[in-house]
Amino acid sequence: MNRLENEKSPYLLHHANNPVDWFAWGDEAFAKAQKENKPIILSIGYSTCHWCHVMERESFENKEIAALMNSHFISIKVDREERPDLDQIYMASVTAMTGQGGWPLTVFLTPEKKPFFGGTYFPPYARWGSAGFSDILESVRHSWQTNKDQVIASSVELTVLLERRFSMKTDKSVLSEIQLDQMFNRLKSQFDTVYGGFSQSPKFPMGHTLSILLRYWRRTNKKEALNMVTQTLRAMAQGGMYDQLGGGFHRYSTDQFWHVPHFEKMLYDQALLVRSYLEAFQITGERFYADVARDVLEYVLRDMTDERGGFFCAEDADSLDVLEGHDKEGAFYVWSLAEIQNVLPQEAHAVVAFHFGIEKEGNAVNDPHAEFTGKNILAIAHSIEDTAKHFHLNEDETFQIIAEAKQKLLQTRNQRSRPHLDDKIMADWNGLMISAFAFASLVLDDARYCDAARRSVDFILDSLLDQNGRLLHRYRDGQSGILGTLEDYAFFILGLLDTYEATLDPKYFRSARALTDRMIELFEDQENGGFYLSGIDAEKLIVRSKEIYDGALPSGNSAALLVLAHMYHMTTVELYNEKLQKAFNAFAGSIALHPEAYSFFLSAFDFDLGPVEEIVLCGPHADPQFKEMKRLVYRSFRPNKIFAGTPNRNEDADEISSLIPILAGRIQNDGNIVAAYLCRGRTCRQPVHTALELSEILHEQQPSLKAGQ
Repeated sequence: MNRLENEKSPYLLHHANNPVDWFAWGDEAFAKAQKENKPIILSIGYSTCHWCHVMERESFENKEIAALMNSHFISIKVDREERPDLDQIYMASVTAMTGQGGWPLTVFLTPEKKPFFGGTYFPPYARWGSAGFSDILESVRHSWQTNKDQVIASSVELTVLLERRFSMKTDKSVLSEIQLDQMFNRLKSQFDTVYGGFSQSPKFPMGHTLSILLRYWRRTNKKEALNMVTQTLRAMAQGGMYDQLGGGFHRYSTDQFWHVPHFEKMLYDQALLVRSYLEAFQITGERFYADVARDVLEYVLRDMTDERGGFFCAEDADSLDVLEGHDKEGAFYVWSLAEIQNVLPQEAHAVVAFHFGIEKEGNAVNDPHAEFTGKNILAIAHSIEDTAKHFHLNEDETFQIIAEAKQKLLQTRNQRSRPHLDDKIMADWNGLMISAFAFASLVLDDARYCDAARRSVDFILDSLLDQNGRLLHRYRDGQSGILGTLEDYAFFILGLLDTYEATLDPKYFRSARALTDRMIELFEDQENGGFYLSGIDAEKLIVRSKEIYDGALPSGNSAALLVLAHMYHMTTVELYNEKLQKAFNAFAGSIALHPEAYSFFLSAFDFDLGPVEEIVLCGPHADPQFKEMKRLVYRSFRPNKIFAGTPNRNEDADEISSLIPILAGRIQNDGNIVAAYLCRGRTCRQPVHTALELSEILHEQQPSLKAGQ
């Protein structure tokens, strides 16, 4: 065992048996580097990263390479999911040096933590036109010993570049609807009109990109925006990127057709995609989208939920392949035709093979690395209707055959060696999943999903707030730790706001408002606007990063702006609007250059453009009229709204009105009166008292959504 044996991160613990003398990030490593005058190897990855596993097997378990590392370097291992602040800085440095980034991330630093060389995955020895890790170690060792001054000078130059990269000083630009039009046009130009998605390969799900297109459709009534979303959602859910047996989406598709996935499953993808599917269901009313959302949520409840209510991070792509005797990507998920024939009765396997495109030679013909030769990845090749016609069956009978077969295949699959589960519980990703469950409980009218949201919220409030009310980032194995970042605050606050809407329990809004004020205090760039990733109380790094790019995850700034927009309309506190507008102005120049890269940011901007609907329900929650009114609010797609209501228990009316000012004057003296209040763009209707009346005013001709009209 090396120094990682006492860490909590599954990723770090996975490297505790390496012959490399790993350090965790901390003062001990840097003090040793200073004392021994050695450069640092910083290796950043995460526990479900396939190529991180490959580099470990090839290089970090290689005694010859480990000896080189131990003799001439100080080696530090970091879990990017635990330390997104470090990952953001050093990923930016490698991208600046090489033009690309990814994991595993390999960065060489001075003892002062400044980067001077780096890359991503390196093979152990030169191949595929790439330098070998052993050669790189020798080259860096030689440069450090013979030309150290130039190496240090390069590190200083790169650090200055990083400071400029993250400064994002105000450039006096102003955001407008033009950026929404540009976003749409650029995504339209990238759209795959045959298979959906916004690239050829690889293809990433990017739920927040789909959600901004739905908002753009609502604002402009451009049917093409809606069609891009629905085509992509259908293609993803019918492809191999979706787990056809167990539910849940894999990380991305390696091909253009959504067929051959990278098999890891990330919590945040499930959360973001659930919202996209539910929003498509609100718009179209098609059950297909609701069913996919339900399947994903059931997967999370079954396989990704801690007994105390928190949600786990991820499941690995790799698992034990019994025939080959070692871990292999996708081994848990893929099938030979013979395996399927052994599981299913004869009359069923032909139907299933046709429906899922099963081939004797395997159907993964687009596999870029020939990993799945002879294997089949389940994807819907023919619809239930087409399958029924092919076998001269009725559709109900065909559906039943396939449903029973899927259950048998799932039971058989569950007897295989499961992929590794990263059981960290993180405030930020839990916040996204809480939002998804709370929103689903309203759209699908399912109390179980509301319970799941509440349990996770309550777990985080109990286990990830320190005694000073400071939100922490990670919980695992009974221990909470690591100061929360902007993303922890912003994502969790969004989860609290959605949980408030689902429950109308003011304690969740009370926590959201307190954490919003703390978020401003800890992370705001008071000079330029917007928010830093790390707090003023966090470890001082070589730069303090500030990011707005919405990649696989929305940026902390994008989520924080949506929080401020909601808070302003719920409370009418002008401070929130001031911070919001200052941030919009701070980032306007960057957004104008590549608006398609800032989808969640533009969702916050779309909300701010308005008009924002304010919907308030008053009365006893058990009243049938109250229940039906609440269902009506979420039956249609209304993203730019705030929703509040009287609590479900006796609360001091003045205190609640002070906490949520839009309730002021609307909490009935007679608590048995059901009333709904609807305002659009600060223009309010008279209250209505029946679901029929509310339905009429919700669905009447809406005013133009153009700003200023």
